[in-house]
Amino acid sequence: MEAEIQPCEIETPHEVLAPVRQSLPLVFASPHSGRSYPPDFVAASRLDRVSLRRSEDGFVDEIFAAAPELGAPLLRAHFPRAYVDANREPFELDPRMFVDALPPYANTRSPRVAAGLGTIARLVASGADIYRDKLAFSEALYRIRNYYWPYHDALRHLIDETRERFGGCILVDCHSMPSVGGPMDHDTGHRRVDFVLGDCHGTACSPRVTEAAEDVLTGLGYHVKRNTPYSGGFVTRNYGQPEDRVHALQIEVNRALYMEERTVSRGPGLARLAEDMRALIVALGRLHPKTF
Repeated sequence: MEAEIQPCEIETPHEVLAPVRQSLPLVFASPHSGRSYPPDFVAASRLDRVSLRRSEDGFVDEIFAAAPELGAPLLRAHFPRAYVDANREPFELDPRMFVDALPPYANTRSPRVAAGLGTIARLVASGADIYRDKLAFSEALYRIRNYYWPYHDALRHLIDETRERFGGCILVDCHSMPSVGGPMDHDTGHRRVDFVLGDCHGTACSPRVTEAAEDVLTGLGYHVKRNTPYSGGFVTRNYGQPEDRVHALQIEVNRALYMEERTVSRGPGLARLAEDMRALIVALGRLHPKTF
């Protein structure tokens, strides 16, 4: 029953869960855990509601919920990933989805677009088409202006504020991944490790950040890989600027650790995982990004 969508208008595109006083040089972001589905979007989709929700990084905002209590802000999107994806360039768009021509500034040739997973996704992760009919570009522009850009404005503000206060910032972009590689993945049919740490192969953050995260997670008994199959999305690539003392690390959590993937419902492991992420937050908070 948990996977049922209750269509509702999205009153605010995102929310910042702020600490009483920020005491850690960290910012946490969850761009894909939103679960408010506009009624017109649900009506335009050819998919059932559970299939739409399987595109979410379900409950990731709850997994990292200790961040504000420990002294770091947590930004979470309210809009769902299937509606507009904040971990893409602003205009990664598939021309096959639209009735009218796209503007010349649209990126129509990225690997994400080719996979059907652009800023406005054509497909869900299973490979099924989302929409019954083609969209007007004005619809994409509406979503990008009213949801995507406000989310990134908030994220940029948190990063800038943190860097000014602490001399540097560590951004942790929080995601979840299916436990087994899907039909559109390079690891189709293969069972995945517990965590994948993406630092864009060492370009998005200091190795100290990745090493600290890996040490904590392996010490807790988890199996961890770096950059395979996820090295970091747009957020990690765009905001990770170590030369400017902004370090971005993408964390992918295996959904089998904490949820029932078929029904998109909370599993018995969620509480333990959230407690373990508390330990990760504490460890990352001990780093001093202004010094590296």
